[in-house]
Amino acid sequence: MRKLIVLAAAATMLVTGACNTVSGVGRDVQSAGKVVKNAADEARK
Repeated sequence: MRKLIVLAAAATMLVTGACNTVSGVGRDVQSAGKVVKNAADEARK
């Protein structure tokens, strides 16, 4: 679980650091959500 949280935090920092517009923020948040979902799916295996 700790690995998942660290991964999600790192992904969020990387993704939000690259956004420059409001629409960019939406795409970045969506990408971060996908990363968290994929990490959670992997943790279940």
